[in-house]
Amino acid sequence: MLLTSIALLLIGILGYLAQSIGLCLVRGVDEATKGKPAFLIAILCSGSFTWLVAMLSGYFDLSPVFISFELSFYAVFGGLLFGVGATFNNGCGVSTISKLARGNLVMLVTVLGWFIGWYILTLFMPDIQIIHYDHPIFWQYGFLILSSVIILFFMLFTSKCNKRLWLSMLAIGFMASIVFLIEPKWTPSALLKDLSYALINHEGQNWPSLMRFVLILSLITGMLIAAIKTKTFKFKLTNVKHSIKHLFSGICMGVGAAIAGGGNDSQLLLALPSLSPAGFTTVFFMLLGIYMSKKLFKV
Repeated sequence: MLLTSIALLLIGILGYLAQSIGLCLVRGVDEATKGKPAFLIAILCSGSFTWLVAMLSGYFDLSPVFISFELSFYAVFGGLLFGVGATFNNGCGVSTISKLARGNLVMLVTVLGWFIGWYILTLFMPDIQIIHYDHPIFWQYGFLILSSVIILFFMLFTSKCNKRLWLSMLAIGFMASIVFLIEPKWTPSALLKDLSYALINHEGQNWPSLMRFVLILSLITGMLIAAIKTKTFKFKLTNVKHSIKHLFSGICMGVGAAIAGGGNDSQLLLALPSLSPAGFTTVFFMLLGIYMSKKLFKV
């Protein structure tokens, strides 16, 4: 009960911060191409304090959640496809939900696209063989601790605005890591993916737990409170043209995330801190997909 309460509180705060600050690679790439890379760098480093959560996990008899896989074609193709979809959607996984919480109803079409993408993948699922990558744990902890020290040192000399950005991003990463520890599949994309598989395959025994639905409700509540407080909540209807674009975006994001082993949230907050070769590759090609789409299609 205590862990559940902690998770609900943290994910509500996380939703508030995500709505206020954002955790979107599309925005990060957009600002970086304009000569302001701070936002993108902060996103990429948001999981730096995962080591602290992992060390504290023993007190709650929980196992640290790390996902590390060897480099594969799926990481390349999945990351690229997700990046293209996120660009046309103008938002990644969590940011899609945050925009929906602000009243942008076209994001419902994006979510529908996720379902369709996963359904297509279920029908034509290739035999994806993902190989776990093992490395000495002290490498991982050493790298993360060193990164944390460098970040804290950098923050001493950065501007007040950048300090707020870094503190917010690190707080999002730290709280998300704790929630991952309690419920490894808490993310909206993971819930919808498992929900779609259970519905498509009529597997009632694999239905997502009630806890996961409550966590998403808490996330959305935090986002909604932030939207109301900042006066950014406004219902926005959509049209056929925009709906088609967002449906395509959602399908690309859904298929890409499933092939790569997770969307941008899982890659940033789990795979990168795990020093996963597949994770680094996926994030790189997500960024490349976003950059190329913006350049080629002027999105």
